[in-house]
Amino acid sequence: MNEISSLTALKELALIVCSRLKEDGIDAVLTGGAAVSIYTENQYKSFDLDFISHAPVSDISSSLSKLGFKRTKGRYYAHPETDFYIEFPSPPVAVGNKPLKEFHEIQTDSGYLKLLTPTQCVMDRLAAYYHWNDQQSLEQAIAVAKSHQINFMEVEEWSIAEGMVNKYELFIKTATTEIGKSGK
Repeated sequence: MNEISSLTALKELALIVCSRLKEDGIDAVLTGGAAVSIYTENQYKSFDLDFISHAPVSDISSSLSKLGFKRTKGRYYAHPETDFYIEFPSPPVAVGNKPLKEFHEIQTDSGYLKLLTPTQCVMDRLAAYYHWNDQQSLEQAIAVAKSHQINFMEVEEWSIAEGMVNKYELFIKTATTEIGKSGK
């Protein structure tokens, strides 16, 4: 298993952590800003890794301690060699009112990672924009849409179900303009 140091990048750390959890029989999915960071190749920088898991906190703590992480409070974990911290928001994995069941998986020499798909990542960021008017989350959704193939029909259907047609229309107008500028 790879050593964690101050030079460990977010994606590599996510791979190491998810691999450790998986080895200990814990299923976890990376969500939030760290997924945005991975999908945009660090155009957006996150300093926390949000994993969602149904495993008990005691099992998560035991697994992460094998990597040198210590539980700081609640479902937060810190490591003395990195500025990144890990959080385990309460399950289930969902965007708005929509539970998610299928995810993207990455396997590299550094390990294994299960995370939101690019489309789900856009929806996750849009949920923060829709419900809390978080403009940075709107920008993050657009950045992911510029970098990856997105199922815009799924995002539109979900937006309608969330009662956010007006905000979706602003997202799609801005995203289409930005994607056009990037040549995708």
